[in-house]
Amino acid sequence: MSTRQNTLNMKNSLSSMNTFGGATPAAGSARPSRPCANCTCSPGLLSRQNRRSSLFLRQVSSSRKRPVFKSSVTSSGSGESIYSSDMICQVKNVNTSERLLHLRRKMNEKDLCCYIVPSEDEHQSEYVSQADQRRSFISGFTGSAGVACITRDLLNFNKDKPEGKSILSTDGRYFNQAAQELDFNWTLLRQGEDKMTWPEWCVCEAKEMSLALGGKEARIGIDPKLMSYDQVIRFQKLIKDKTDGSKAKVSLVPVVENLIDAIWSRFEPLPIRDANDLLLLSSHFTGETFKEKRERLMKYLNEKTPGCSTFCIAALDEISWLLNLRGSDIEYNPVFYAYLLVHNDETILFTDDPYDDKIKDYFKDNNVTVKAYEDVWSYLSSTATKIKSSSDVMAISSGSSWEIVRSLGSTPYKQIQSPLELLKAVKNDVEISNARAAQVKDAVCLVQYFAWLEEQLTSKEALIDEYRAACKLVEIRKTQKNFMGNSFETISSTGPNAAIIHYAPPEENSAMIDPSRIYLCDSGSQFLEGTTDITRTLHFTKPSDEEVRNYTLVLKGNLALERLVIPQGTSGYNIDVIARQFLWQHGLDYRHGTGHGVGSYLNVHEGPIGIGFRPHLGNFALEKGNIITNEPGFYKDGEYGIRIENDMLVQKAEGLKFGEHEFLQFENITLVPYCRKLIDRKLLTHEEKAQINSYYKRIWHTVVPFIQPQSISYKWLKRETAPL
Repeated sequence: MSTRQNTLNMKNSLSSMNTFGGATPAAGSARPSRPCANCTCSPGLLSRQNRRSSLFLRQVSSSRKRPVFKSSVTSSGSGESIYSSDMICQVKNVNTSERLLHLRRKMNEKDLCCYIVPSEDEHQSEYVSQADQRRSFISGFTGSAGVACITRDLLNFNKDKPEGKSILSTDGRYFNQAAQELDFNWTLLRQGEDKMTWPEWCVCEAKEMSLALGGKEARIGIDPKLMSYDQVIRFQKLIKDKTDGSKAKVSLVPVVENLIDAIWSRFEPLPIRDANDLLLLSSHFTGETFKEKRERLMKYLNEKTPGCSTFCIAALDEISWLLNLRGSDIEYNPVFYAYLLVHNDETILFTDDPYDDKIKDYFKDNNVTVKAYEDVWSYLSSTATKIKSSSDVMAISSGSSWEIVRSLGSTPYKQIQSPLELLKAVKNDVEISNARAAQVKDAVCLVQYFAWLEEQLTSKEALIDEYRAACKLVEIRKTQKNFMGNSFETISSTGPNAAIIHYAPPEENSAMIDPSRIYLCDSGSQFLEGTTDITRTLHFTKPSDEEVRNYTLVLKGNLALERLVIPQGTSGYNIDVIARQFLWQHGLDYRHGTGHGVGSYLNVHEGPIGIGFRPHLGNFALEKGNIITNEPGFYKDGEYGIRIENDMLVQKAEGLKFGEHEFLQFENITLVPYCRKLIDRKLLTHEEKAQINSYYKRIWHTVVPFIQPQSISYKWLKRETAPL
């Protein structure tokens, strides 16, 4: 996540999407500009913004009370609510014309007809540092998932003013946001809804240009560090399929010099990657030593890839987990920039992050050699040469970058599903115990926060904006021992902003929380004990019948998934429908996955498991020891959003066995009550009511010992956990 820049900051809190899939250009996808600091604002929006500021100052200076529950609170008969989100400057409109012009000039130097700008960094990370937010820089779209593709018209021979098209492909979580953030230069391709994928779009554009120039080669370029080799293979196959039988010549070429980095400093200071101190975790938090983990890794490699003596690891969370180290190079994710090579009894860590004498001794005791981060490429090449002259085999993860494969040259290697991704997804007893402790801590914080927010908005009739509320939640969390920070940017959203699935409030001009509308809070913590991800949707006054019905339908889906018992071998792809069934009965749905894995003081999104409609999830069965989220939702654009998210532990279902097949069940380890005002008891079955009441009893007995008696938090918790 980048430093907050008065933009919509979005988090990828739901199931990770494969950005190789895509969409065709959507008609009318360009958006009008939004008012913001340092951008062009329309007079109408500016006047509304100024009126809101006047209202805020008047509220602060006024000593008399006035009702704030009604949306008719106005100034001088203006007829507009002080809470109205459409008055707020929410999006920074970046005019990308000059950026695209300079990029196309660079494309001309490299003889490219198309250039691809992914969201990921060279480790294929979901969250990236400021220095790796290239797609955001060139497009203005700040969501965490998506691909930008820019063409240079080969028929335009004006080298100073090259022209072309530019598209942004993203998934359903970001349709709303992208439509607001993209300027007139861009067309939105909606993954899953439009027919053409972004690779197809690139190939078709290149093919047309090649044919128009009599079969001249049309080159599509990308930084080879930023694209996985798996994607390269699929892309090259697509080129072959699309050009076979024609005179067109299209190729995908590596461009080692990143063209976005080459132009970035013309417009903004070029961000520099952080290299922060490393943190060594004790066995009280890991439950397993590095040597034990390494032994399991090598055993797996020997069994699955005989003859493999070297394994190259690029995923940052896998490196952190294996070494029992944590970092802070990427906001919200306790990881550090590194590559790791495991070779026989030797472990080579490539990182520039500093570390203390304790870690230095730790490395020595565990035979870990540390080299400079950039040395990995020369070391890979030299290692590959040695392996080539022997009978050994190099193993790389299936998500490894094209550049890693290029560094190996013609050396034999095997691309495998990373054993570390599979191993760390199954928590040991210590990690599970710590995860429960982290949930108790976060539950105490959220109870205190929701009680405070309700009192401020209703009893004290205060004006609290979304950003200030999110800051208050961080203040409360800081009182807990071993709190290391948020696990993602808090989604604190009122009314229509809650319909933006991955909205997070800007620091300036954030919307006031309207107590007469739905408030959605999706937040998480990083404790040394573990990582949390919890969403609650609240209403502080009187919700509409529609809001109550739809909230209850979402809740029913959440409860049904939690009750589910499944045979071993079942994947999250097979059970996604369970959470959607009640919404579907009313013709409703949501455009995101239903669950994702959660790390142990690691990334809030942890593969490879997930619950969702993406077919690749069918390849990974849920296992005992997994921690996975349960987060169905519903979003009505321009009005409200609903999401209910719990973290669940996958457990063995004792006493159940069919033949040789045992069964699994879920335990909801989150300890925060649902919103009573939004539950229609008439829509709940006896079983669902009993499930909620049992859950509330567990919450009360677990959380109340940490709440001060007679406090507003105590009263709020007692009221909200009363039996239905």
